[in-house]
Amino acid sequence: MSNNDLFSMQGKLALVTGASSGLGKHFAQVLAGAGATVVLSARNVEKLQQVMDQIQAAGGRAFSVAMDVSKSSSVSAAMANITQHHGVPDVLINNAGQSIAKPMLEQTEDDWDQILDTNLKGCWLVGTEFARALAAAGKPGAIVNIASILGERVGGSVGPYAISKAGLVQATKAMALELARYNIRVNAILPGYVATDMNSDFLASELGDKLRKRIPSRQFCELSDLTGPLLLLASNAGVGMTGACVAVDRGHLVSAL
Repeated sequence: MSNNDLFSMQGKLALVTGASSGLGKHFAQVLAGAGATVVLSARNVEKLQQVMDQIQAAGGRAFSVAMDVSKSSSVSAAMANITQHHGVPDVLINNAGQSIAKPMLEQTEDDWDQILDTNLKGCWLVGTEFARALAAAGKPGAIVNIASILGERVGGSVGPYAISKAGLVQATKAMALELARYNIRVNAILPGYVATDMNSDFLASELGDKLRKRIPSRQFCELSDLTGPLLLLASNAGVGMTGACVAVDRGHLVSAL
């Protein structure tokens, strides 16, 4: 196998959660560009259609399925739909996530439930359903959880989000331990701050500029920074990796205290 072939996703079926925008949309396009057939999932099916059209216009293969990752009934129904029509996926990108920026004393129980149910429980539910399908089919596979550098550090007004991502770091290791016997690899990417629909206004603000100046490189991440790490963990290039949590943050985590 040549070095170029190592990162190929040709012949693979990849499921991407939260694929309607932001990081998920980028991940879906990268995987399709590397040769995978991509199953796009999210709650907003109309937005998924736009992403699917873009991938197909670029010569890729993509399908969509509605999925609310926080509800086990929705996850199991979506997985049954996928396996019936396309087969058992080889790769899962556990990307669905959200944040609500409020000081701790203003956060509500509903805020907490919404964030933890999507970011942490959702990852566990989808990962478990995916792994069951792989194990039953006797297929190897890979799970890539999308955590955050806030899983290792912390920031103001994002307590539940940071807590959920710290849980996701530990979930990655727990999943890797239990699924290794089934030849299923589980790793995580910890992105730094990347401009997406969720945070672009903040990053462009005065506070965002102050944050940027505290990064050793003085740079926020670009979506393209995540392309190589994603393909490494999703493809045969990362066959020896499981339980790894890879920060992609232009040096943010090594900033001095």
